[in-house]
Amino acid sequence: LHSISKSITSSETPLKEKYARSILSKHEGGATTFWSFIINLPLSSNAIISWKFCYMLHKVLRDGHHNVSHPIHVPHTGNLHDRYGHIVSLSAKFLSLKMEFHVKHKVIPGNLEATDETVEREAGTDVNKIFDMTHELLDYLDAALTMSETVWRQLDANAGKSTTPAGQCRLGPLIPVILDCSWLYHFSVKLLFKLHSCVSADSLLGHRERFRDLFNSLTKLFDRARETEFFKKFIQIPDLPDSPPNFLRASALAEYERPVVVMPNEEPYEEVDAAPQNDCEIITVSGLPLVSLRRSPSPALTEAEALRKELEIIKPELQLLKTEAQRCVTQLKSQVNRLEAELEDQRTHKQMALVDNEHLRMEVGALRQATASLTGVQAGYQEADAELRFSQLKERHAELVTSHADLLKKNAETVRFLSSTQQNQQELAMAKQQLASEVDHLRQANRLKRVEIDRLKRELEQSRAEVSRANNALQNKEMVGTCLALMGLQIEKEGLLRSVREKDAELSSLWQQAQLQRSSLEQDNDRTSREMASLRQQLQQRASREGELTRKLQEEQFCLLQCAVVEAEGIILDAVSKLDDPIHVRCTCSPDYLVNRAEFTLGSLDKMQQSHMVYLGNMDDASGLLRAVTQFSHLASDTIVNGGATAHSAPTDQADRLTDSCREASTHCLQFLHELKSRATLHRADPTTIRYVMRRILTMGQDLRFQGQDVLKEELGEMVDKEMTATSTAIEEAVLRMDILNQARRDMSGVKLEVNQSILGSCSDLMKAIHMLVTAATDLQKDIVESGRGAASVKEFYAKNSCWTEGLISASKSVGWGATQMLDSADKVVTSGGKYEELIVCSHEIAASTAQLVAASKVKADRNSKKLSTLQQASRHVNDMAAIVVTSTNHGQRQITERVPTQEQLFSLIEVAKRVIETRP
Repeated sequence: LHSISKSITSSETPLKEKYARSILSKHEGGATTFWSFIINLPLSSNAIISWKFCYMLHKVLRDGHHNVSHPIHVPHTGNLHDRYGHIVSLSAKFLSLKMEFHVKHKVIPGNLEATDETVEREAGTDVNKIFDMTHELLDYLDAALTMSETVWRQLDANAGKSTTPAGQCRLGPLIPVILDCSWLYHFSVKLLFKLHSCVSADSLLGHRERFRDLFNSLTKLFDRARETEFFKKFIQIPDLPDSPPNFLRASALAEYERPVVVMPNEEPYEEVDAAPQNDCEIITVSGLPLVSLRRSPSPALTEAEALRKELEIIKPELQLLKTEAQRCVTQLKSQVNRLEAELEDQRTHKQMALVDNEHLRMEVGALRQATASLTGVQAGYQEADAELRFSQLKERHAELVTSHADLLKKNAETVRFLSSTQQNQQELAMAKQQLASEVDHLRQANRLKRVEIDRLKRELEQSRAEVSRANNALQNKEMVGTCLALMGLQIEKEGLLRSVREKDAELSSLWQQAQLQRSSLEQDNDRTSREMASLRQQLQQRASREGELTRKLQEEQFCLLQCAVVEAEGIILDAVSKLDDPIHVRCTCSPDYLVNRAEFTLGSLDKMQQSHMVYLGNMDDASGLLRAVTQFSHLASDTIVNGGATAHSAPTDQADRLTDSCREASTHCLQFLHELKSRATLHRADPTTIRYVMRRILTMGQDLRFQGQDVLKEELGEMVDKEMTATSTAIEEAVLRMDILNQARRDMSGVKLEVNQSILGSCSDLMKAIHMLVTAATDLQKDIVESGRGAASVKEFYAKNSCWTEGLISASKSVGWGATQMLDSADKVVTSGGKYEELIVCSHEIAASTAQLVAASKVKADRNSKKLSTLQQASRHVNDMAAIVVTSTNHGQRQITERVPTQEQLFSLIEVAKRVIETRP
């Protein structure tokens, strides 16, 4: 009754799982008690109670005793018309179908967790029985899905949420419904496959159509529940396949997998308290009024009142328990007395039987002696008679022994019970004695303490008397000397008094003078203090006015800056939009003009960075930054637009790279401008990335300008040979200089020597690998020209393949420049004037340049050429040597940094990379 009144309430809150578990624990042999209490709930008048009752009944059917579903009857829920009425009606229909199904198929438990063999054995081999059971499963699943869809539809119509108590009250009953649906879906699939193996497919078209509709509804239910926060915390819902199983294909059964819904063992959800109320509700269960207190504004009073109510409820139960216990004790005592009386009677009977037995033995002995002289016949007759009587006595004795043994058993039980009772009484007596002894000890200790206190008091009185006597004697001895001393002191006192009076007169005159001076000083101090306070107040007012004006000025300046930045963002966004504008596709631009715009943009970027630093130092004046932002936005947008126009007339690969660079530049520009708009990120705004992208656009424009020049056929061929020869010569010189540099720096000592030797050695190996690569590329290039020119000359071949020739020239230049830059960086590092990051960046640049050179050579080469294989092997060797340079440089930098930290640590790898790129031709 208590659990039902606590769980099935009229408040729109979720069912309390603690009391629900208590109800489930009371169904060891069935649900008779549950039904007898539930029948008196106001189900016909309160829809919320009916909804919670249906939820509780569903949990009982799933997790209770297997006999719960025997009474195939759901109490009448009345003609409910409120917001819960419809879903209560659908839930009652669903539960009725559930109980009917499980009463008919008892081998399938209420939670539907049965094996496939059990279901197939229940369905049997008769087609009609399989047909009927399939219909029952589909009706079962249809009722569950209809109720679920109605709950979701009402929740959406009322704009409910799953995080509120009202939403959880509606959605809570769907948890066991989802668990049932997964099993019903699985059983339906199994039986439909079994039906299709026995019946023609045409006759089962309706079944397939109905199952498809149920599959779609179940998919919607699972998807909606999986996306709802309420279900995520305590139930794991699987994904259903995109389409239902194909029952027309028997092999589809092997591909089918059962959807497993997993529910943890913890409580399905956290209970949310309802809104505070000051009233209470009375629920009548089995004719007994149970008061269910709601939440009041004062938690302490509510808890106290609830405890008092529970105490009042428990008191009669405790009294009944005490009365019952006393009655049991009385009955046990009477039973013990009765058993003791029976035991005494049995003992008496036993003694009497023993006496009778002894008399009989004596009589038998006498008879034997008396008839010993008689004839054999007479003796035999009498002996037979005596033996008969003896056997009767022996049977009587056995009966007495048996009854005596029974009485002894009863006596032993009684004795054990009495002994336990006596033992308890003895323990109580011992405890009382122990307490009494402890009380006696305490009383004795108190008496001893009182005696000790009295003794100490007497000793104190004696000490005081002795001190008093000593003081009196001392006073008598000192009295004479004291009188003489007093006379001398009196004379001295009079002289001192005269001098004191004189001093007092002198002090009084001095004090009057001091008072006059003090009063004048106080007046001066007051006047000065007033003047200082007035000046201080004026100064504070002026300072606050100046601070306010400064703040307003800074706010106005920052607002102007924000307006300028917003305008600049609009200009950049307008330029970006033109890149995707179909009308802009017709626009073209020369690489010369793009280079001009990019150079001006880089110049304005430097001015804007300087203005930004000035503004951070003095935020009262933002005019310089305003002009710089405005100028930069126009120039950057002009560069972006003209970059896109230039890309329209450029080759495809270069056009794509140029367009992507323009988009990247716009992204970095917008990010930089966005940081300028906020005070929090104003100091972090850095246009370095913009400068890097603009330099890339400038380089692309220069490359396009070079490609656009009209090069004569003879000049192009000569340029290839000249550039390859120059690259080879530059690399050879770099190798020689690297060896000389390595030998020249051996006079260093310590960690620096070890680090530099390692770095220079790896750089020297890299240079040699580059030299091998360039040599292989030159040989391969000659082989390509000889095999591909045919009857034409070498210069005509280069002129015919001008794009390939220009790519080869560009790659060769990049390799030569990378080698030279690596040599310069190594020289700077050794002389303590360079950065280790420069070597790392140069290594990456060399790897990229060699890859470009290999790609340019590979375009025209024969795939089976041995020289191509040699070139690729040389390229891999260059990459390995570059990786070794990076590794040795990082290791050496860590060694030196750990021992001698320098300012070099402040420069990042990106900054050094930008510097190297800026110096790149």
